[in-house]
Amino acid sequence: MHESPRPCSRGVCYHQGMRVSDFHYELPQYLIAQRPTLIRSESRLLVLDGASGRLEDRRFADLPALFNPGDLLVFNDTRVMRARLIGRRPTGGRVEILIERVVGEHRALAHMQPARTQKPGGTVLLTDDITARILERRPDDLFLLEFEATCDLHQIMDRVGRVPLPPYIAREDDATDVDRYQTIYGRQPGAIAAPTAGLHFDDALLAAFDARGVRRAYVTLHVGAGTFQPVRAEHVEEHRMHCEYIEVNEAACRAIEAACAQGGRIVAVGTTSVRALESAAAGGRLMPMACDTDLFITPGYRFRVVDVLITNFHLPESTLLMLVCAFAGRERVLNAYQHAVRQRYRFYSYGDAMFVTPATHA
Repeated sequence: MHESPRPCSRGVCYHQGMRVSDFHYELPQYLIAQRPTLIRSESRLLVLDGASGRLEDRRFADLPALFNPGDLLVFNDTRVMRARLIGRRPTGGRVEILIERVVGEHRALAHMQPARTQKPGGTVLLTDDITARILERRPDDLFLLEFEATCDLHQIMDRVGRVPLPPYIAREDDATDVDRYQTIYGRQPGAIAAPTAGLHFDDALLAAFDARGVRRAYVTLHVGAGTFQPVRAEHVEEHRMHCEYIEVNEAACRAIEAACAQGGRIVAVGTTSVRALESAAAGGRLMPMACDTDLFITPGYRFRVVDVLITNFHLPESTLLMLVCAFAGRERVLNAYQHAVRQRYRFYSYGDAMFVTPATHA
């Protein structure tokens, strides 16, 4: 495992004066994927060597060939909840609820639209026998809701909830999304957005990794709606990250230690896996952890755990793009994005992926 040359306050290191606009790129609207590929592993893969900037166009199904026996894949095993609920006020107005976090058998923190008309004491009728009552509006504009029903909240979402597709997918969810906006290994319900790098993995691909002697470990980060919120600050250091819940258990720590001891690489599947692992190593050594994290990784950060990153393409000026730039270098990552645009890669959640090795840090 890698040691940081200096501890970072709250895990954050900055190049002072870096602007959010330094992470901008132009993306034609037609390259934003609106639907998944027919087969998960049929997507494309752009390989970026962070040390040299060299690019290679491949297929995601080629991924096992880029691994060595003893390497360790680390997956985020969060499971997307059917967290989008459509209801109406007693007076008839439409209300949309997006569950951010379940905080009890019948309670949740949620976003509501329209937000300005929702007040404590108000109710939303979801079905004839399911009602959501507003208990409190928090300073962060989340609402504390209590659901009145004969079943618990997860059962309510399974019964009447819809798949919470990202705002850049310009269509309503359908039956395809129930399966495809979910990794095949997700087992910990709690996310309202998929860890999208994992969407490309199918059973055949995992079997190919097994045959190659590549091991697996799992961490959890429940992706929240904050992942889609734009960075409104002008300077990177002015932005404050939203909190998301992570779990890195003892088994994952042991698997990582064993892989490192044998010379294997730690390959994080997605930026969420990176944030979970690096949060758990913020004290200088990887330790089991179950808590919220607001880790914000930007250029200047020194990675303690992750050797290789598999990731989708991210929105311009987003915190996720900043993380990838911290890993492989801003200029090289933005050059790779320009290449992907020219080659018509598909972008964002249902889009194509990258295999990224780190820049050489001084």
